[in-house]
Amino acid sequence: MEGAILYKGEEFYTDLNRIFRSINNKQNEYNWLITDCTCYPENPEYDLRMNQKYYWIKGEDLTSMIKNENFQIIWGVFSGFKKDVEFEDVMKFNLPYAQEYSGFWEKELSIQHPLAELEIVAWDSSITIFISKRESLVRNFRYKFSKSEDLKLYNKLCSV
Repeated sequence: MEGAILYKGEEFYTDLNRIFRSINNKQNEYNWLITDCTCYPENPEYDLRMNQKYYWIKGEDLTSMIKNENFQIIWGVFSGFKKDVEFEDVMKFNLPYAQEYSGFWEKELSIQHPLAELEIVAWDSSITIFISKRESLVRNFRYKFSKSEDLKLYNKLCSV
């Protein structure tokens, strides 16, 4: 499990278009559970979908939505699941959340949802947290966002 934190050097944070490009559009290989989301898209349909308690969406549909309107995400957890994981199984567990969740800042990294493979977190529009079971995705994210930091190291340094 690897992670990255991005909190400096960007015009705004959690730019999903750029994040998706950084991981070579691997988001399309997943279904996504979006939770604890606060955002303000101009498209009323997107606003209705995104600002619910939770929203389940195919990776290709999420990609299309973000390509159509790359709106800023203030808060939110984007949990990526392998395509063979059923929505009913996902909903047997607590919903992930960004606000007031302290687990991001632990020395031992984990993804909130036990069935998820990766997690992208928008934190108050000023931080993006990226955690994945696939090291290559984190490596690609860190390469694209050169000012991002290793989340494990960041947590270790902050706890001193």
